[in-house]
Amino acid sequence: MDTLLAQQLCQLRGHSGWTLDQLAQETGVSRATLARLEKAQVSPTTDTLAKLCRAYGTSMSRLLALVEDQAPAVIPATARKSWSDPKTGFQRSVVSPPSADLAGEWLDCRLPAGQRLSYDAPPRAGLEHHLLLLSGQLAVTVQGHAHHLNTGDCLRYRLYGATCFKTSAEDAHYHLFLL
Repeated sequence: MDTLLAQQLCQLRGHSGWTLDQLAQETGVSRATLARLEKAQVSPTTDTLAKLCRAYGTSMSRLLALVEDQAPAVIPATARKSWSDPKTGFQRSVVSPPSADLAGEWLDCRLPAGQRLSYDAPPRAGLEHHLLLLSGQLAVTVQGHAHHLNTGDCLRYRLYGATCFKTSAEDAHYHLFLL
């Protein structure tokens, strides 16, 4: 998947008409890292993918869907596409992938204990989120407002600014629905 993702990132940059230097300036990701990503020499972190998605005006799920086959009506559990952040151990599995004719996406996410994920801005302003915490505890800060979730809690919001997901002493397992 890293090779296909690298090819897609290279194509997106080409369609945008940006040089590596311009993309580095737009995203804050170094030119050297961008070059290694486009050559599939390294796997991107969640933070890096988020910055690239913002630059290209797309969600992470949509970006990853571009490197996958179109989803059929029935998606067997064994066919789910997964991705892991090598830096934090964050894991995401696409339960219901985005498609051209369906607005929603459904993700199964796991963030290990003692980890933090931060995003400066959403890939698309106003993106609707519904987060259901299946196990553990999770602190989610949305645009400066902190929410402390326990197992079974649901957090709903439209995203216009920064977010931060933080675990404490135990892993957090949650489903995230995006519209």
